[in-house]
Parts: sequence; C-alpha cells; structure tokens
Amino acid sequence: MAVRLVRHCCWRHFGALVSAPSAVPASLLTPSGKVAMARALPQAPFASFHISSPSSWADGFSVKEQVEDSRNPEHKVIGELIETATSPQELFQLSVLHTLNSNEASLIINQLSRLAAEKKLETQSILQDQRFQQLISITDSQISHVWNNALVNLLKSLYSLGMDRNRREMQSVEQEVLWRLRRLTFRQLASLAEVLAIKQGKESKLLNEVIRKLELRWTELEGTRTVVTLMGKVGHISPALMDRLEDKALELAEQFNPDDIRKITLTLAYQNRRCVPLLRALSYHLIQKHPELSLSVLMDLIFAYGKLNFHQPQVFQKIATDLHPHVSGMTPVEVTRCIRSFALLKWLSLPLFEAIAQYALDNAKQLSVTHLCSIILSFARLNFQPSGSEDFFNMVHEELQGQLASLEPHLLTDLVWSLCVLQQAKAPYLHRVLAPDFHAQIQGDQSLKAHNLRLKLIHINAAAKLESPNYQGPFLPAEMLSAAEPAGERVTLLQSSLREALTGVLGSRENGRLDVRTLYGWQIDAEMVVNSENKPLPLKDFVAPHLLHSEGTKPLPPGARRVAFLRWEFPNFSNRSKDLLGRYVMARRHVQAAGFLVVDVS
Repeated sequence: MAVRLVRHCCWRHFGALVSAPSAVPASLLTPSGKVAMARALPQAPFASFHISSPSSWADGFSVKEQVEDSRNPEHKVIGELIETATSPQELFQLSVLHTLNSNEASLIINQLSRLAAEKKLETQSILQDQRFQQLISITDSQISHVWNNALVNLLKSLYSLGMDRNRREMQSVEQEVLWRLRRLTFRQLASLAEVLAIKQGKESKLLNEVIRKLELRWTELEGTRTVVTLMGKVGHISPALMDRLEDKALELAEQFNPDDIRKITLTLAYQNRRCVPLLRALSYHLIQKHPELSLSVLMDLIFAYGKLNFHQPQVFQKIATDLHPHVSGMTPVEVTRCIRSFALLKWLSLPLFEAIAQYALDNAKQLSVTHLCSIILSFARLNFQPSGSEDFFNMVHEELQGQLASLEPHLLTDLVWSLCVLQQAKAPYLHRVLAPDFHAQIQGDQSLKAHNLRLKLIHINAAAKLESPNYQGPFLPAEMLSAAEPAGERVTLLQSSLREALTGVLGSRENGRLDVRTLYGWQIDAEMVVNSENKPLPLKDFVAPHLLHSEGTKPLPPGARRVAFLRWEFPNFSNRSKDLLGRYVMARRHVQAAGFLVVDVS
C-alpha cells in the first residue's frame, strides 16, 4: 500500500515538472530524463522509470530530450544548420565557429556519416581531420550527457565511417550504449541490432545483449518494417527471437506489401525455416491483394519457394503467368535462375518454358555454356521437349561443340545425363563420359557426391546400350556397374502396400523378386515372369540379362513375359502426370527396352 502511494505521488510530481518545464532546474534532470532526486530513493519498482509518449517512441527521443531541445533556441539553430549542411567542410566549419556540446558534436558526426554514404566520400580523410578528432573528443568527454537517440546514431555513424574499434573513444561509446540498453526504445534496439549484426557478427557481446533485450521485450514489437528488418538481419542469430518474429509476421501478414513478402520468404529460404502457416498466409494475401508484381519480386519469390520446397500451385501459376511477358527482356542469369526454381518445384508452365526455349534460340550467342547447361538440366528434370525441338537442339549441339572438355566433371555428367533423358545424347557426349580416363577420376571415392555421379554414369551407360544403336563404345566396366548399390533406404507406405499385394498374387517367393537392382542403375520395385496364360513362373530358372549376376540359364518359354512394377511416388509433385518427371521417364524407357512390361504403381 505504501509503495503504491509513494509511486502515485512521484508520478504526480513528475507530471507537474513536465507540464512546467521552465520550473525544472537543469541540475535536477539527468541525461536519461529522470528526476535526480529519484536516485536518492530506495530501489523500489518506480525508482528508475523512463517516460515516453507515443510520439516520442516514433522518433526515438525521450520526454526530457524533447523538453531540452524545445527550450534551447541556440541548439535548435545549430541543429538546423547541421541538417542543411551539404558537405563535410560546412560541418567542420560549424565546429570552429560554435562552442558545441556533446549532443551537437554527435549530430555533426551523424551528418558526416550520412553525407559520406550518400556522396560516396572517402572516409579516411574525414576520420583523420583534426576537426573530426575534436568532435570525438567533445563527445567522449561528455558521453554521459549524450541523448539516447543521438548516442545510438553516433555508434552507427562511427561504424559507418570505419572508425577503429580498438580506439578508446569507440570503446567508450560502445560501453555507454551497453549501460543504457534498458532505457532504449524497442525501435532503437532493433536499429542497433541491425547494424551490429553486419559490423560485428554474432560473437559481439553488445549484439548478444541487444538481442537478449529484444527477446525479453518482444511484446513491444510493432510495425511491418521492424519485423522484416529483424527477421532478415538478426533472426539467424537468435532462433528464439526468430520464432517470435514469425508469430508476429503471421499476425501482420495482411499488412505486408509485395516487397515485404519477398524479403520474408527469402529470409526463411536462406535460414531454411519452413514455417508453413506463415508461408500459407503470405501466399494467400499475395494472390488476393497484389495483382501486379515486379520482375525482381517474382524472381525472388519463385527462388524462395523452390529452396523451401513449398508447393502453392496458385502462386506458381500467378508467377509463371506474370513472368511470361518479361522473358524476352531478362538477362541470361535471370532466365536460368527462374527456370531452375520451377524445375526444382517440378512445376511445368508450358507457355513460360516455350518462351524460355525461344529466348535461348534468339540469344544463343549471349548465353554462356553454363547458362545453356542450366536450361538443358531444367528441361530434362521435367522432361520438357520444346515445340521447335529440332531447331533448339541443333543450336544446343552447335554451341556445345568443342566446349565439353572445359566443363567440370559433375556438370558434364549432369549435362550428358539430361541429354539422355531428352533422347538427344549423341556419340561424342557418350564417349566423353564413358571413357576410362573420365570415370577413373572418382575411382575409390566413397562420398555421396561421387556415388550420385557413378549412378548417373550407369544410367548413361544404359542409354548408350539400349537407345543408341550406332554407339560402339567404350562402356563402363562390370566392376563399375556393381558399385551402384545404395545404402539401405526407408521403406515407404506405398512400397509396403505393394509388397503385401504381390505376396498374394505371386503365391510363392520363388515366383517374384522385390527391390531388384538392375545393371542399368534403376531399381525395379518388383519383378515377375508370367506365361501365356498370365500365371506366375519361378524366376530363378530363367536367364536375367538385366541383372549383374543371373541365377538361371534357361530362356523364357514361348509366350512368357517379364513384368516390372515401378513405383510412382512423388508426393510434392505439383502435376500428377508422371511423364513430366524426366528421371522416371528414362527409367521406364530403359526397363521397357530390357524386355519388360512395365506396370506403374502409385
């Protein structure tokens, strides 16, 4: 009761002081805006309050700072001169003509930093100027009298100017900011965190303290700009803060403009945070409220969705439709970035991909080999054949002629594999990657990357044998084919269901094989042989040319057929047509060419 009464009295007394600023002696006010007699009181909950009106939160000034500024005409005049100065020399002249206090010196340093950034001035000449050293000396000698907003801006300006962090004056400013963190507004803390994250990194003691304050005061978070900035600059340092920021972004989703949505989705993509509720909300408002999107926003959005593997067909359709008119004016980098993202999402927009194929034809001389390879890889991923397929691939072969030797082994393998998917791999391509000296580079390498390369080489080897009758060799050696055995994979629900169903159909285990690893590099989920009456036959007695080591030696009886079950299981594939996935299409072709009747299971 007594504590509440004393608190009430102090508030009334402080209100009277503020309402009559002329009656407040300067000696009773501290730089933080507190009445000096409050320091003499015991450490009760009210002993260190800091009052700020809603408007002062917007501009970052405390009540005390506003009072002092309004009653000091000379300070106001100097402030206007500082604001209107257009060169460092004008600002330095002010320091010569006027006796400055620490706040005025801070304002000049802030303006110097702004001018240097705007006009791209050389900062070392500013830092070494004797008049700048004098300004630093003034602020350092009266650092405790610098207002909170000026102090935060001073630290940011010194970072911007590139002042040595080991200098005593710089450390003095940092230490003063550290002591005053509790008295800074949330917006000031956010602004400080943004700069510290760039200039000092996550090992900074000051930055960690600022983030801790932000985490404790997250309920004060308001405004889309602050949310977007903190997510992009600081979120990766503090997962706890990022969780709060995602919640706040979800709350404000309706208020974000397209550029905000772009920045948030990119931030989530770079941090690999697949926050589904937030992504869904942003996608909804993007469709409903923003009919027109710029090229940069479209490009960044499809990149972010691709990196997060987040499927939103309505958004993809909008992006593809909006991108289509821009294709002819895009750069090769933009085109390849765009098509890679759509391929990663397994989303095929025929008008957009046709436009990109035409772009490649029209700008063949401007496309580098790497750009052309990216386009071919993306087409192959979705098994896309342009309507002008002959002209397109003639251009591809012409541009790639003589360039294969310059490609890095993994890129060259991906290129030839993709041409095999599109059935455009000619003998020179096959010879280049199947030659002994090429695959000898990965001999003995047990890394995942090398394993994937070996598997693609086996697929290429199968294409050379099954689909290229004019190719005479070389081919991969037998020991290379046996190296395709992958590590144990998790059995999916579709796989287990297929096995249960086949158990009843086969009758006996001898009548079928499960998870068959072929010498073509493809896995057949199940295999069986049926006679002319479609009844299962024991497999082990018959020759199996698709296996590296065949158990039987007998040929199939007349009328008998091999049946292969291939699992079609791509839950995130936007379009359910399996013909749109190049890898599956090539596997199906090769298994059919090996003499199987293929049954698709999905």
